[in-house]
Amino acid sequence: MRKLLVLLSGSFLYCSFALAQETETTFENGNSAYNAGQFEKAVMLYKEILESGQQSAELYFNLANSYYRLNQVGESIFYFEKAKQLQPMDEDININSAFAQNMAIDAVEVLPKSQFTLMEEKTIELFSQEGWAYLIVFMAWLLVFFWGLYLWNKAPVIKRTFFVSTLVLGLLLIGSLFIAVVKSSITGETTYGILFDEKIEVWAEPNSRAEVLFLLHEGTKVQMFDQLQEWQKIRIANGSEGWIKNAKVRSLKGFK
Repeated sequence: MRKLLVLLSGSFLYCSFALAQETETTFENGNSAYNAGQFEKAVMLYKEILESGQQSAELYFNLANSYYRLNQVGESIFYFEKAKQLQPMDEDININSAFAQNMAIDAVEVLPKSQFTLMEEKTIELFSQEGWAYLIVFMAWLLVFFWGLYLWNKAPVIKRTFFVSTLVLGLLLIGSLFIAVVKSSITGETTYGILFDEKIEVWAEPNSRAEVLFLLHEGTKVQMFDQLQEWQKIRIANGSEGWIKNAKVRSLKGFK
């Protein structure tokens, strides 16, 4: 199991330090419960951390694994998706998420994508939104540092080296800013959720006289669009769309 990394600043107040210590202790107790096969207890301890407002990819990952061991398909897939939001390129998360998806009844084939689209998505998913923000700040400071070295040095060769380095960093910074804006826009405009209904009908229109297009089951990931009273328009990974009524869909946005 993974260990939660708690970064503590020396300027934090004692109460913050105590809270972090308590969180780490609870996390380790959850890990111990998991390793002892006490999966329900592990879930309780991990969710206790979530209730306190803490989140991390490691926490969601361990919680998803615990639900997987309890054969709770929807919960397991939901928390693996939450972990992927924070660390989209993590190999362990993606592998275990695939195992959880195999437990779901609906085997939804993903629409084929062009090489350009795949490359674009991989670039955007290299980091989470927070990760891109950290990278932008780091490159901005590095750019200022290199520019200062360029101004300070007198030797033409060294000045040229730092000038080129500053120029390259500037271009990378602009590119990173663009990607961060695109990722933020996509995240803001697109809402995904996980179905928790054991079985639900998908209708062609938002009324009970319309045609039933297909059935969906617990654990299926859906993209959510328009809502009309008790009806919700959704799309699944293969591009199929329809309306579901009074569905139990838990949004992947926000905590928990």
